[in-house]
Amino acid sequence: MSLLDIRGLTTAFQTERGEITAVEDISFSLEEGEILGIVGESGSGKSVTALTVMGLLPRPPARIVSGSVRFAGQELTGLSERQMQKVRGPGIAMIFQEPMTSLNPVFRIGEQIMETIRAHERLSTRALRDRAVQMLEKVGIPSPARRLDDYPHQLSGGQRQRVMIAMALACNPRLLIADEPTTALDVTIQAQILDLLMDLRDEFGMAIMIITHNMGVVAETADRVMVMYAGRVVEEAPVGTVFDAPLHPYTRGLLDCVPSLSAAKPRLVAIPGNLPEPARRPSGCRFRPRCGLAVPACAAAIPPLDPHGPGHRVACIRATAEVAA
Repeated sequence: MSLLDIRGLTTAFQTERGEITAVEDISFSLEEGEILGIVGESGSGKSVTALTVMGLLPRPPARIVSGSVRFAGQELTGLSERQMQKVRGPGIAMIFQEPMTSLNPVFRIGEQIMETIRAHERLSTRALRDRAVQMLEKVGIPSPARRLDDYPHQLSGGQRQRVMIAMALACNPRLLIADEPTTALDVTIQAQILDLLMDLRDEFGMAIMIITHNMGVVAETADRVMVMYAGRVVEEAPVGTVFDAPLHPYTRGLLDCVPSLSAAKPRLVAIPGNLPEPARRPSGCRFRPRCGLAVPACAAAIPPLDPHGPGHRVACIRATAEVAA
């Protein structure tokens, strides 16, 4: 049994222009100790998928139209807020984007970490503080006992991100969702954060879902990659397969945008056009208006996510032709 199993998940939002679907018919699974990278442009539905799993989308305007989200065999879509609070923390934890805005600026970081632990465990004040110090030490914060009394603005961007990781790991979760964990960090700090996540995965044995638009982050950390576009999954495969033999034109477009020191690329190739608005998505394949390989048949229907090798699924009617080419 998979640790996380999502089948046919569709999430929509009620707006002034009517109901708009953010993610549609999403299906994937995640095993114990596995790292899944979810990639795609901003607006592809990556964060909405994660927030749906966490039960953190406001209802209304959001609602789960259809589908199933099972964690450790338990269905999450029908749970109340009180029941979901028991899952968050020891079950699923999340590192949110932008730690400066995710951390409360008027509370010391120690209190914010202890609040997370207090919600799930009955410990004395001394024990709570000791646990918080231990977590800061694990994520590499220097002088953790002293830093416990600092406010978020007294820390650097990398340190704030480490505090967010400490908060997420405070209750030893089985699944960690990291939403753009290296956003706004310089490349040196990015590498440190990614190394830290890998070390913590090995220590705690947890599964990790990394949401990013950075293919370099995926190459560095993930075991498997899921590519999303306009609310749907367009390709899923082991990380080596995605980088060595991508089949979907959008996946290849994302890889062509990555600079390389070894390949002789005179210039980077950008994907033409823009991601379609959720209320104005094209018929058939949603990548069709931006795809150089599109044919009239691409407009007929949304292509299914079909298997194309071991663990490799692609939603493209040209995938077989591309293999032959």
